[in-house]
Order: sequence, then C-alpha cells, then structure tokens
Amino acid sequence: MSSLRRRLSGTAKSAPTEDSPAKAEQVRLAPESKIIDSQHPKSLKRRNGLIFFLGGLFGIVVAGFFAGQSDLIDFPELGDLSMDSLMDVLPASFVRDARDLVQGERDAVNYDSFAVGLNLVAQGFKAEHPVIMIPGVISTGLESWGTTNSSRQYFRKRLWGSWSMMRALVLDKESWKNHIMLDKKTGLDPEGGIKLRAAQGFDAADFFITGYWIWSKILENLATIGYDPTNSFTAAYDWRLSYANLEVRDQYFTRLKIYIEMACKVSGEKAVLISHSMGGQVLFYFFHWVASADGGAGGDDWVDKHVDSWINISGCLLGALKGLPAVLSGEMKDTAQLNAFAIYGLEKFLGREERADIFRAMPGISSMLPIGGNTVWGNHTWAPDDLPGQKVSFGPILNFRNVNGSRYQNLTVDDSLEYLMNNSEPWYQDMVKGSYSHGIAHTTGEVEANEKDPRKWINPLETRLPLAPNLKIYCFYGIGKPTERSYFYRQPETPLLSLNITIDTTLTQDNIDHGVIMGEGDGTVNLLSNGYMCNQGWNMHRYNPAGVKVKVYEMPHEPDRFSPRGGPKTGDHVDILGRQSLNDLILRVAAGKGDEIGENVVSDIKTYADRIDIREEPEYL
Repeated sequence: MSSLRRRLSGTAKSAPTEDSPAKAEQVRLAPESKIIDSQHPKSLKRRNGLIFFLGGLFGIVVAGFFAGQSDLIDFPELGDLSMDSLMDVLPASFVRDARDLVQGERDAVNYDSFAVGLNLVAQGFKAEHPVIMIPGVISTGLESWGTTNSSRQYFRKRLWGSWSMMRALVLDKESWKNHIMLDKKTGLDPEGGIKLRAAQGFDAADFFITGYWIWSKILENLATIGYDPTNSFTAAYDWRLSYANLEVRDQYFTRLKIYIEMACKVSGEKAVLISHSMGGQVLFYFFHWVASADGGAGGDDWVDKHVDSWINISGCLLGALKGLPAVLSGEMKDTAQLNAFAIYGLEKFLGREERADIFRAMPGISSMLPIGGNTVWGNHTWAPDDLPGQKVSFGPILNFRNVNGSRYQNLTVDDSLEYLMNNSEPWYQDMVKGSYSHGIAHTTGEVEANEKDPRKWINPLETRLPLAPNLKIYCFYGIGKPTERSYFYRQPETPLLSLNITIDTTLTQDNIDHGVIMGEGDGTVNLLSNGYMCNQGWNMHRYNPAGVKVKVYEMPHEPDRFSPRGGPKTGDHVDILGRQSLNDLILRVAAGKGDEIGENVVSDIKTYADRIDIREEPEYL
C-alpha cells in the first residue's frame, strides 16, 4: 500500500478545473480551532488516562447490569446505581476532561453541513433539475407492517436501521431472523403474515440509526440551494429483494418511472438521478427495464427524454468482492479483524452458519457477487491490479495455505462462484442463476441480444448504456483506503459445522490482515469495480453505442484523525456522502452546471483497465 500512498500524494494525472471543488475544498474545511483547542492542549497521556479510566468504569457498569439480570449473582451495592450518582462520586477533573473530549469530537464531525450550499448560493447557483436519490444496500430502513401475533409488537417499527432492530436482535433473535429473511423458495415475504417494507421519504435513508448519518448532509445542502419535497425524492427500496422481485412485489420500477415522469412534467426539466453503491446497479437495471417492451415499455428514447444526468457515487458496477465470503461463509473483513474475545461472543450469539443463511436469504445481496470473472479479477498467478513486488497476487480470490495436508486449491473468481454453487442449497443456486449473470459480451451482437434477457440487466459488461446521446454520467468515488481484495481460507476447527471453510484469521503478514488481502478501493468496493466501466468500459462502442458522456472524479481518502467518520475529505464508501467536495459536485449538477466539472483521475485505474483483456471491436477502432 506504500506505493498507493505515494501515488496519491503525487500530482494528479488530470488536473481539476479552476471551478472544481478539489481546489475549493482546501478552503472549505472546518477551522482548526474548532477541531483542536490550541489554547488548552490536552496531553496524549492525560487523554489516554481518561479513556482508560472511562473504559474501566464502563466495564464495571456493564458487568453490574448483566449481573443484575442474573439470579446467580447479586451485587446489592449496585442496586441504586444511576448516572447522577456516578457523576457525584467521579473526580471533578475526570468529569471536566470527559466533557472536553466529547465536545472536541463533536466539533470535529459537526463541520457546517450547509457551508457548501451557502457558498454556491452566493455564486448564483439554484435548484434547476428535479432530483431523485436511489440509496445503497442496507442504508434504507425496513419497517414491519405485519399484523399477526408474532409481528404486532413490531408494527411500523424498523427491524433494520434503528435501535428497534438492535433491541429485537438482542432480546428476540429468532423472531428478528424470521422477519428479516425472505422466503427461500419464492424470494418474497415469508409465510405467516410477516411483512417488511422499505421506509419511505427522506427519513428512509438520511440516518441509519440515530446519530449515524448517511444522506442527511446531501439533503441539507440540496435544501440550501432550493430543494424540498416538491422537487426532490428518495426512491427507497427493499434491498433484500432480487431486482426482478422489486417489481413483482413492490412495483418499484413502475413507481420510479411514474415519479420521474411526474417530476419532469411539473418542473419542465429533465431529472438528475443520484445513486449510491448498490443503488447504481439498481438504476442500471432500471434503464433496461424502462425501455423494454416486457418492462416499463417506455422505448429506447425514454431515458433521453426524462433523465439529464446520472450521478453514480461509489457504484459497485462490477460487484463487491466482500459479497462472496458473506454468502459463502458468513464472513468478511469486518468479522475477520475482530479480536478473539469479540469473535467468541459473535459466534455464540450469531454464528457463521446463521450469518451465511441470512445473507443467502436476501437475494439482493447476491447481486453484488463479482462480475467479469477471471478476465477482470485475475487468474491463478496474476491480476490486473497487482502492484510491483507484491508477494501474494490478487488473482486467486480464495487462497489456502498448505497446512496439515489441506486438500484445497486456490480459487479464482470463476472457481469461487462455481464452488459457492456446488456448496450451497438448491434454492440458493436457482435464485442466483435465475436472477443474475456475471459474464462478458465481446461483440455488439451479444450485447443487443442480452437486452432481451433480464438476468443480464445488472451487468454492464453484457449490456449497454441506454440509447440516450444527451445523457451525462458522473462517476464520483473514493480511493486510497485499503479494501478487501482476496482472502486466505482454512478448514474450520469445529467439524460439526456444515460450512466447509472459514477465513484464516491467524494469518497476518505483508498485505494480509487477519486472512484478508487488502487492495485498492474505498474501504468497501474495489477500485476495479468503482472505476473500470467509467474509465474504460463505457468508452467501447458496444457498451455505449449512443456516445453518452462520462466524467470521472476520484476523491483521495484523506481522513481527519479527530473525526470518527473521516471528516470533510474522507473517501470512505459511506462517509463520502458527507464529503464537502462531493456535495459541491452534486449541487453543481443539480443546478445545471455539471459541464463546469473537470475530470480528476489520480489512481492507476487506467493502467489496470488496459491490462484487462476486453477490447474494442476492430470495426470501431
């Protein structure tokens, strides 16, 4: 990763324009006086001492709480414990330091969310195009609408994306699982009257849980230049469903089509569509559905008539590699890097088998299995994004050490998908094969034939962009944050598990962290998935026959070390939604000034893309 850091600190390959936010971003950061009180510096030793003390105190309180729930343990001294009584007995210096610490962190993350919009308003920017936002995976809250005995206690409460979810998961895990998992055969609502639906309106995706913002900063800045519920809309969806079932159960694409048409008619302007993460795949699928005679029947010119721009934020257009271990063994980097005590607790509470079963029973998750096979992701000895001197190639996505005579061989992406199919239940195999496709179309004839196959509609390497010569696409994504690229697996220590393999968390060396091999990306989605289509794929005629204009703006991950969410210059997959320059770019496009945005490509994505053996047809060279 050191070579990546050197590249990010170097000169950009494509310099931003004078009006681009990369330059302005330097002057829009929160003042340092808000982040660090220079007049009253706290020593590191004092701060660490405070954290150690509070951590110990928290441990005592938690232990007391759980002991208080047990008939076997009784601590009468803790019976009347309250926050007020704790504050009375704590040393005044600790209370003061705690308040200073909390206030400092609050100032670090509460940079002025409206500053970007106010700055553009001062330059004469105002709302022009209606805006429709399509959130990413898991960021939309899911609320219960069932009225059976098992569901009444949760009626209109969010079982995903709220503290109600946490409470249900801890206190009534089996009921929560029954509600959150879809029917394994139909991929729709489970039997017994259980009914979860995507929350609607801006509340659906502005916060995941209280205090953890997602779209709220974008909404705040949009409002500053004149947006409100009359000219902006959040098209929330149930991300658990396969894309075909989004229409079957919820008529999602029909509703999205109608809303875009209404927004255009009312405003007299074409719409700007903003997608994030999995929302990019959903929108790409929609473009095919809306034109198809078997879908929205809008015709090939519908997108050109109704959509001005598509802002594709952190779009996992070629999938997310972390989706493979999630459905294969219920694991990913987030679980592999836990300490031994945390892993023990997680396995006791929600084991790998349970997690894999839950992920598989959410067909939408499987839409993010890697697309493009070995051609894009590499073979047994090589990958297009391998770095010079790298000891372990990214090519094999599942690696096995030869420990105790392991019978496993390293597996590439193609091998891994085959292994997943061979070691999963028939219902899951049927669901994946009937809903998605992961191949490559090398000719225009193949691409045009695939337009009639809904399984291909999520795959930009098998289908084309809409025939919309006036459409503009903006690809905005973060770079420079280590991202899981491949894995080391081993046989599980517990032979009774039905899962054959598990991530080898004992292996940490070179670019391997607890069995996870780290590569380039935004912390969640790899650079190849974020950047290949935007930088190269859509330059090929068969994938973009109408010549849709595509602009790329990469955003290096430069986190504020005082901010838990990275601050105004983060490139993290989710936290980038609060990045100041991203908000600036979005507002420019919405205000009809997207043409002023210059490209900014500072990674080696174009070098990697040239190494991928997907070529333009000779007649279009």
